[in-house]
Amino acid sequence: MRAIWLAIPVVHPRYPGSRVSPCAVWSGPPAYLRGTLQAPVDRVLPGPYSVHSMNTRDREDTLTLELLEEIGRRSDVSQRHLARRLGVALGLANSYLRRCVRKGYVKIQQAPANRYLYYLTPIGFAEKARLTGCYLQVSFDFYRRAAASCDAAFDACAAPGEGRVLLGGVSELAEIASLRAAERGWMIVGTYDSQAERERFLGRPVWREPAGIGTHDVRLLTNLADPAGCRERLGALRPAAPLLIPDILPVAGIPPSGD
Repeated sequence: MRAIWLAIPVVHPRYPGSRVSPCAVWSGPPAYLRGTLQAPVDRVLPGPYSVHSMNTRDREDTLTLELLEEIGRRSDVSQRHLARRLGVALGLANSYLRRCVRKGYVKIQQAPANRYLYYLTPIGFAEKARLTGCYLQVSFDFYRRAAASCDAAFDACAAPGEGRVLLGGVSELAEIASLRAAERGWMIVGTYDSQAERERFLGRPVWREPAGIGTHDVRLLTNLADPAGCRERLGALRPAAPLLIPDILPVAGIPPSGD
Protein backbone atom coordinates (compact mmCIF):
# COMPACT_ATOMS: atom_id res chain seq x y z
CA MET A 1 0.00 0.00 0.00
CA ARG A 2 2.81 2.42 0.77
CA ALA A 3 4.24 2.02 -2.73
CA ILE A 4 0.88 3.07 -4.16
CA TRP A 5 0.75 6.15 -1.95
CA LEU A 6 4.24 7.18 -3.00
CA ALA A 7 3.05 7.31 -6.60
CA ILE A 8 0.18 9.71 -5.86
CA PRO A 9 1.03 13.28 -7.01
CA VAL A 10 -0.12 15.37 -4.05
CA VAL A 11 0.77 19.06 -4.25
CA HIS A 12 2.33 20.75 -1.24
CA PRO A 13 0.12 23.86 -0.65
CA ARG A 14 3.07 26.00 0.43
CA TYR A 15 5.06 25.14 -2.69
CA PRO A 16 2.83 24.82 -5.77
CA GLY A 17 5.62 23.20 -7.76
CA SER A 18 6.18 20.45 -5.22
CA ARG A 19 4.74 16.95 -5.39
CA VAL A 20 4.56 16.12 -1.70
CA SER A 21 2.28 17.07 1.16
CA PRO A 22 3.66 16.87 4.72
CA CYS A 23 1.10 16.10 7.37
CA ALA A 24 1.57 19.45 9.13
CA VAL A 25 -0.19 21.20 6.29
CA TRP A 26 -2.61 18.44 5.24
CA SER A 27 -5.90 19.90 4.03
CA GLY A 28 -7.68 16.74 2.90
CA PRO A 29 -7.21 14.49 -0.11
CA PRO A 30 -7.39 15.77 -3.68
CA ALA A 31 -10.90 15.75 -5.13
CA TYR A 32 -10.14 12.80 -7.38
CA LEU A 33 -9.13 10.68 -4.36
CA ARG A 34 -12.03 11.44 -2.05
CA GLY A 35 -14.26 8.67 -3.34
CA THR A 36 -11.60 6.00 -2.84
CA LEU A 37 -10.41 7.26 0.53
CA GLN A 38 -13.86 7.30 2.09
CA ALA A 39 -14.34 3.55 1.72
CA PRO A 40 -12.30 2.28 4.70
CA VAL A 41 -13.27 4.93 7.26
CA ASP A 42 -15.66 2.63 9.12
CA ARG A 43 -12.81 1.43 11.28
CA VAL A 44 -10.25 3.16 13.47
CA LEU A 45 -6.63 2.49 12.68
CA PRO A 46 -4.69 0.86 15.53
CA GLY A 47 -1.98 2.50 17.56
CA PRO A 48 -1.61 5.61 19.74
CA TYR A 49 -2.50 8.36 17.31
CA SER A 50 -4.19 11.72 17.69
CA VAL A 51 -4.29 15.18 16.15
CA HIS A 52 -2.05 16.40 18.95
CA SER A 53 0.62 13.78 18.30
CA MET A 54 0.44 14.36 14.56
CA ASN A 55 1.06 18.08 14.99
CA THR A 56 3.96 17.76 17.43
CA ARG A 57 5.91 14.62 16.61
CA ASP A 58 8.61 14.42 13.97
CA ARG A 59 9.02 18.20 13.75
CA GLU A 60 12.67 17.70 12.97
CA ASP A 61 11.83 15.46 10.03
CA THR A 62 9.28 18.02 8.81
CA LEU A 63 11.85 20.82 8.79
CA THR A 64 14.47 18.57 7.23
CA LEU A 65 12.09 17.61 4.43
CA GLU A 66 11.17 21.23 3.71
CA LEU A 67 14.83 22.24 3.73
CA LEU A 68 15.74 19.48 1.27
CA GLU A 69 12.80 20.42 -0.94
CA GLU A 70 13.85 24.07 -1.04
CA ILE A 71 17.48 23.26 -1.85
CA GLY A 72 16.27 20.85 -4.53
CA ARG A 73 14.37 23.72 -6.16
CA ARG A 74 17.21 26.26 -6.17
CA SER A 75 20.87 25.81 -5.33
CA ASP A 76 21.55 29.52 -4.70
CA VAL A 77 19.13 29.75 -1.78
CA SER A 78 20.33 31.84 1.17
CA GLN A 79 20.07 30.83 4.79
CA ARG A 80 17.75 33.78 5.45
CA HIS A 81 15.48 32.56 2.68
CA LEU A 82 15.53 29.06 4.16
CA ALA A 83 14.59 30.46 7.57
CA ARG A 84 11.62 32.33 6.08
CA ARG A 85 10.41 29.31 4.12
CA LEU A 86 10.71 27.01 7.13
CA GLY A 87 9.18 29.58 9.47
CA VAL A 88 12.04 29.34 11.98
CA ALA A 89 14.79 31.58 13.33
CA LEU A 90 17.93 32.07 11.24
CA GLY A 91 20.06 30.24 13.80
CA LEU A 92 17.79 27.19 13.73
CA ALA A 93 17.79 27.12 9.93
CA ASN A 94 21.59 27.25 10.00
CA SER A 95 21.64 24.39 12.50
CA TYR A 96 19.45 22.18 10.30
CA LEU A 97 21.51 23.04 7.23
CA ARG A 98 24.76 22.10 8.98
CA ARG A 99 23.17 18.85 10.15
CA CYS A 100 22.17 17.99 6.58
CA VAL A 101 25.71 18.72 5.41
CA ARG A 102 27.16 16.60 8.21
CA LYS A 103 24.89 13.67 7.31
CA GLY A 104 25.86 13.91 3.66
CA TYR A 105 22.45 15.07 2.38
CA VAL A 106 23.73 18.44 1.11
CA LYS A 107 26.97 19.52 -0.57
CA ILE A 108 28.22 23.11 -0.37
CA GLN A 109 30.11 24.86 -3.16
CA GLN A 110 31.53 28.35 -2.82
CA ALA A 111 30.47 30.88 -5.45
CA PRO A 112 31.74 34.38 -6.31
CA ALA A 113 30.96 37.35 -4.06
CA ASN A 114 31.27 35.24 -0.90
CA ARG A 115 28.15 33.26 -1.74
CA TYR A 116 27.46 29.57 -1.46
CA LEU A 117 25.58 27.08 -3.59
CA TYR A 118 23.84 24.08 -2.05
CA TYR A 119 23.21 20.80 -3.85
CA LEU A 120 21.41 17.63 -2.86
CA THR A 121 23.63 14.56 -2.90
CA PRO A 122 22.36 11.11 -3.94
CA ILE A 123 21.98 10.39 -0.22
CA GLY A 124 20.00 13.63 0.12
CA PHE A 125 17.62 12.66 -2.68
CA ALA A 126 17.09 9.27 -1.06
CA GLU A 127 16.38 10.85 2.33
CA LYS A 128 13.91 13.30 0.77
CA ALA A 129 12.06 10.40 -0.86
CA ARG A 130 11.98 8.51 2.45
CA LEU A 131 10.60 11.48 4.37
CA THR A 132 8.04 12.11 1.64
CA GLY A 133 6.77 8.55 1.98
CA CYS A 134 6.53 8.85 5.75
CA TYR A 135 4.45 12.01 5.59
CA LEU A 136 2.15 10.70 2.89
CA GLN A 137 1.55 7.67 5.11
CA VAL A 138 0.71 9.84 8.12
CA SER A 139 -1.45 12.17 6.03
CA PHE A 140 -3.68 9.41 4.72
CA ASP A 141 -3.83 7.79 8.14
CA PHE A 142 -4.99 11.11 9.58
CA TYR A 143 -7.71 11.45 6.96
CA ARG A 144 -9.08 8.00 7.75
CA ARG A 145 -8.91 8.53 11.50
CA ALA A 146 -10.51 11.97 11.31
CA ALA A 147 -13.29 10.78 8.99
CA ALA A 148 -14.11 7.84 11.26
CA SER A 149 -14.05 10.13 14.30
CA CYS A 150 -16.46 12.61 12.69
CA ASP A 151 -18.79 9.80 11.64
CA ALA A 152 -18.87 8.47 15.20
CA ALA A 153 -19.65 11.95 16.54
CA PHE A 154 -22.47 12.40 14.05
CA ASP A 155 -23.84 8.94 14.87
CA ALA A 156 -24.08 9.98 18.52
CA CYS A 157 -26.52 12.74 17.60
CA ALA A 158 -29.89 10.99 17.46
CA ALA A 159 -32.05 13.93 16.38
CA PRO A 160 -30.16 16.65 14.49
CA GLY A 161 -33.34 18.51 13.54
CA GLU A 162 -32.91 19.75 10.00
CA GLY A 163 -29.27 18.68 9.97
CA ARG A 164 -27.77 22.16 10.23
CA VAL A 165 -24.22 21.96 11.61
CA LEU A 166 -22.07 24.73 13.08
CA LEU A 167 -18.36 23.94 12.96
CA GLY A 168 -16.19 25.08 15.84
CA GLY A 169 -12.84 26.00 14.34
CA VAL A 170 -11.28 26.54 10.90
CA SER A 171 -9.05 23.51 10.34
CA GLU A 172 -8.28 20.43 8.27
CA LEU A 173 -10.60 18.50 10.58
CA ALA A 174 -13.42 20.90 9.69
CA GLU A 175 -12.87 20.22 5.98
CA ILE A 176 -13.12 16.48 6.57
CA ALA A 177 -16.19 16.95 8.78
CA SER A 178 -17.93 18.89 6.03
CA LEU A 179 -17.44 15.97 3.64
CA ARG A 180 -18.83 13.50 6.16
CA ALA A 181 -21.81 15.77 6.90
CA ALA A 182 -22.57 16.05 3.19
CA GLU A 183 -22.68 12.24 2.99
CA ARG A 184 -25.62 12.37 5.41
CA GLY A 185 -27.36 15.22 3.68
CA TRP A 186 -26.54 17.59 6.54
CA MET A 187 -25.69 21.22 5.86
CA ILE A 188 -22.77 23.24 7.23
CA VAL A 189 -24.14 26.68 8.15
CA GLY A 190 -20.73 28.16 8.90
CA THR A 191 -17.81 28.15 11.33
CA TYR A 192 -17.39 29.84 14.69
CA ASP A 193 -13.70 30.66 15.28
CA SER A 194 -12.64 33.64 17.36
CA GLN A 195 -9.09 33.48 15.97
CA ALA A 196 -9.93 33.04 12.29
CA GLU A 197 -8.29 35.39 9.79
CA ARG A 198 -10.74 34.74 6.98
CA GLU A 199 -14.32 35.79 6.36
CA ARG A 200 -15.46 32.59 4.67
CA PHE A 201 -14.52 28.93 4.90
CA LEU A 202 -15.86 26.03 2.84
CA GLY A 203 -18.06 28.54 1.04
CA ARG A 204 -19.81 29.51 4.28
CA PRO A 205 -19.42 32.47 6.67
CA VAL A 206 -16.92 32.53 9.53
CA TRP A 207 -18.01 34.21 12.77
CA ARG A 208 -15.45 35.52 15.25
CA GLU A 209 -18.13 36.67 17.70
CA PRO A 210 -21.32 34.93 18.88
CA ALA A 211 -23.48 37.71 17.47
CA GLY A 212 -24.93 36.84 14.10
CA ILE A 213 -24.18 33.11 14.15
CA GLY A 214 -26.60 31.31 11.86
CA THR A 215 -29.38 29.05 13.11
CA HIS A 216 -28.13 25.51 13.65
CA ASP A 217 -29.20 22.22 15.21
CA VAL A 218 -25.86 20.80 16.33
CA ARG A 219 -22.28 21.97 16.91
CA LEU A 220 -19.15 20.05 16.04
CA LEU A 221 -15.80 20.89 17.64
CA THR A 222 -13.13 21.05 14.93
CA ASN A 223 -10.57 23.43 16.43
CA LEU A 224 -7.06 21.91 16.37
CA ALA A 225 -5.13 24.85 17.83
CA ASP A 226 -7.19 25.35 21.01
CA PRO A 227 -9.85 22.64 21.29
CA ALA A 228 -10.39 23.14 25.03
CA GLY A 229 -10.96 26.88 24.72
CA CYS A 230 -13.17 26.51 21.68
CA ARG A 231 -15.26 23.88 23.47
CA GLU A 232 -15.93 26.38 26.26
CA ARG A 233 -16.94 29.07 23.78
CA LEU A 234 -19.23 26.72 21.85
CA GLY A 235 -20.87 25.57 25.07
CA ALA A 236 -21.58 29.16 26.08
CA LEU A 237 -23.53 29.95 22.91
CA ARG A 238 -27.25 30.58 23.28
CA PRO A 239 -29.65 29.07 22.55
CA ALA A 240 -28.13 25.77 23.59
CA ALA A 241 -27.52 22.99 21.07
CA PRO A 242 -25.86 19.56 21.23
CA LEU A 243 -22.07 19.80 21.14
CA LEU A 244 -20.32 16.91 19.41
CA ILE A 245 -16.62 16.25 20.02
CA PRO A 246 -14.75 13.89 17.65
CA ASP A 247 -12.74 11.41 19.71
CA ILE A 248 -9.61 12.20 17.68
CA LEU A 249 -9.33 15.49 19.60
CA PRO A 250 -7.30 15.45 22.84
CA VAL A 251 -10.22 16.94 24.85
CA ALA A 252 -12.59 14.10 23.98
CA GLY A 253 -13.78 12.41 27.17
CA ILE A 254 -12.45 15.20 29.40
CA PRO A 255 -15.15 17.20 31.24
CA PRO A 256 -15.18 20.98 30.67
CA SER A 257 -13.44 23.05 33.34
CA GLY A 258 -16.75 24.27 34.73
CA ASP A 259 -18.07 20.77 35.42
